[in-house]
Amino acid sequence: MRVWHGLTRLGRSRHLSHGLVAVPLAIIVAVTVIDINAPTTIHLGPFLVAAPAITASFAGAGLTGAVGALAVAAQVVIGHLHGGLSTPNHQAQIAALIVISVLVTAFRYARDRHLRKLSRVQSVAVGAQKVLLRPLPHRIGRLRIASAYISAEAEAQIGGDLYAAVPVPGATRLVVGDVRGKGLAAIGEAAVLIGAFRGSAYRNLSLPGIAAHLGNSVYWNIVHLADGDPHAEESFVTALVLDVPEDSPSIRMVNCGHPPPLLLRADKVSTLEVSDPALPLGLRAPSESEYEVETFGFAPGDLLLLYTDGVIEARNRAGAFYPLIDRVASWNEADPLRLVQHLRDDLLQYAGGNLGDDAAMVAIARSPERP
Repeated sequence: MRVWHGLTRLGRSRHLSHGLVAVPLAIIVAVTVIDINAPTTIHLGPFLVAAPAITASFAGAGLTGAVGALAVAAQVVIGHLHGGLSTPNHQAQIAALIVISVLVTAFRYARDRHLRKLSRVQSVAVGAQKVLLRPLPHRIGRLRIASAYISAEAEAQIGGDLYAAVPVPGATRLVVGDVRGKGLAAIGEAAVLIGAFRGSAYRNLSLPGIAAHLGNSVYWNIVHLADGDPHAEESFVTALVLDVPEDSPSIRMVNCGHPPPLLLRADKVSTLEVSDPALPLGLRAPSESEYEVETFGFAPGDLLLLYTDGVIEARNRAGAFYPLIDRVASWNEADPLRLVQHLRDDLLQYAGGNLGDDAAMVAIARSPERP
């Protein structure tokens, strides 16, 4: 779909360029006709330089060079009809127009090469980001899942927030996390945690076991790869790890210092607070005994919303935080995709289009029967 939109924009850009080329052509025709019919003491030929200069602003090097050549030809015609090409004035005008047209075309060619290189780099970066933060499947067993990600970094699709889902025997296991900070360092920490989570799927660990595994992976990465960087040594990750059983209307959850999920049931929103949250991951090497599992109800027709603090800490112009609970309470559909799309658009509008931190949301609904 994204490729189709890109091709559509490219096609529109080409159509726009073909339409705009009438402007420099009109300049060439107008200057030529007026100069030919004007007295010989009036020289409008220097205005022809505007044609290749304007063309370079919207067209490629080839079209810019063609318009420049046409402008030079028009200057030659003007010189031939106004005293001949041997006059110093016309020779200087023709030479200057040739030099400027060549320079403008060369600069446009160099810019086109830079844009093509930048496009290739961006395509590689987008591919790498997609590999790191794979889109969640729309359905796993009886679960319908939708997600949204808003990066605080310009031109980036991911940052320090993360989510992933893997099937385990009898359940679907999910993780939602938030790395302290943003930018490339946060992306690296997110990559470590997601890799550890996916790599542990085949080991059939318990929830406390997977939480300890993730905590040790993040801690090892911070200790051994920080290279004395004080900012890296202060890094940590808040996370939720939860199992959604296939045949039980419940969820089992371990909360490591992360904002609690919201459960929407019959137009009422409840916050799934655990009694004893664990420390965020990466502060120290944890053991499995440090994590306690708590169980909450999650029946068909319920909506479960997982999110990162970038959502609830977004502010409007008045400095007020985004009222996530109120927004979810006003929702009256059981479609996780529509909920996530609504919250994403509403959040961006509330914050004026720019968030101070990465934000991620995952909505989950349980179907009454297997698809």
